[in-house]
Amino acid sequence: MEFKSRNPFLNNKSFSPTSRAEQVHEATVIGYDQDMTISGTINKTILLFLLLTAAAMVTWWMTFNGMNPIVPAIGGAIIGFVLVIISAFKPQYSGYLAPGYAIFEGLFIGGISAIFEVKYPGIVIQAVGATFVTFAVCLGLYKYRIIKVTEQFKSVVVAATLAIATYYLISWLFSLFTSYQPVHYGNSMWSIGISVFVIIIAALNLFLDFDRIEEGAQQRMPKYMEWFGAMGLMITLVWLYIEFLRLLSKLSSKD
Repeated sequence: MEFKSRNPFLNNKSFSPTSRAEQVHEATVIGYDQDMTISGTINKTILLFLLLTAAAMVTWWMTFNGMNPIVPAIGGAIIGFVLVIISAFKPQYSGYLAPGYAIFEGLFIGGISAIFEVKYPGIVIQAVGATFVTFAVCLGLYKYRIIKVTEQFKSVVVAATLAIATYYLISWLFSLFTSYQPVHYGNSMWSIGISVFVIIIAALNLFLDFDRIEEGAQQRMPKYMEWFGAMGLMITLVWLYIEFLRLLSKLSSKD
């Protein structure tokens, strides 16, 4: 059985070779400028990152000028999630949905970052730095094939990701209706260990994302899949950044 990235975008059936054939009539001539490319995906990822950063900075500025960061954080998270769901089913609209996702996710990131920064000064720049370093290291390891994305590799990462998602969901439901406090709450060694494990799995998901983007370019997927792939990669990076924030906050609270 073939396992692919659990990222809702990069695991979409639009990345399959057959989907390309179904979308193009046999008599249609397709030019290379209409196909997905790695460079095009990189450019769109950079654009999405800039939009996300700009939105986050606006929320950051407003927060430190008296606005409650919870409002943009919750609103951005909800709308961003809705756009994720729509794009997962309608990837052809990714050119419009991906920028919207970046902006609203930026509101979420800005709000959450401001909350952490108030309590733990300096934590945001540390989390940003850790995220960038992790991304650069993973990209280098993938580019030079030091780590190869085999079927076994995919299976392990997917299984671990599903386990994390299931654990988070069950813990959240229990905490809503009972007095149960999940193990990953607080700053115990168990909690810190869980955060480290989640960060490792999030980083490993980057390899799966790189692999799916490369496959999409090789299979000459439609041009809009560049937005689709860029959006999926941003989702993983946001996850990684949030987990670094959580880990660093736990470590800071132990001091």
